Amino acid sequence: MSESDDIDASLSAAEAASLGHVPSPDDPRLLRDALGRFATGVTVVTAREEGGGEPIGITVNSFASVSLDPALVLWSAARSSLRHRHFTAAPAFAIHVLSADQAEIAKRFSSSSGPGFEGLAYKLNDQAVPLLDKCLARFECTTEAMHEGGDHTIIIGQVDRFTLCTEGAPLCFFGGKFGGFAPKT
Repeated sequence: MSESDDIDASLSAAEAASLGHVPSPDDPRLLRDALGRFATGVTVVTAREEGGGEPIGITVNSFASVSLDPALVLWSAARSSLRHRHFTAAPAFAIHVLSADQAEIAKRFSSSSGPGFEGLAYKLNDQAVPLLDKCLARFECTTEAMHEGGDHTIIIGQVDRFTLCTEGAPLCFFGGKFGGFAPKT
């Protein structure tokens, strides 16, 4: 037994956990749990299927502002997603920031086997991108760039138009669950 084994054996479970973990592709659950402790907003990104086909959407919490001048935003798409090829081929897309009462919309687009646009009201913009109503904000974008980022593709969009749609509290995602936001006074 080495000196480091003696040290490791003398640590309590809490002390050992406080030393941190090394990410492992064989067991990503612990890393997912740690990342899940970062609260995010929830968006739905919409576009058209590759070749101008049917409208598609996907629930995303990786949305971020990149730049104000020029106006750029980003989101990331899992390369394992069945919708990945459609979004990476899309010349344009829209990002909808969901309100606290839109968890059902988020769930509807969270799986490729979900109902998607079936029975859902939407309109098309001048680039035939589906636009959802009643979200907090919407960003209509032209695809500016894409970058490979591990098992995701980071998609950067130039904001062509944005809309402040409604007032209200945002839908949040934390610890694998949807929830709300309670501001501190």
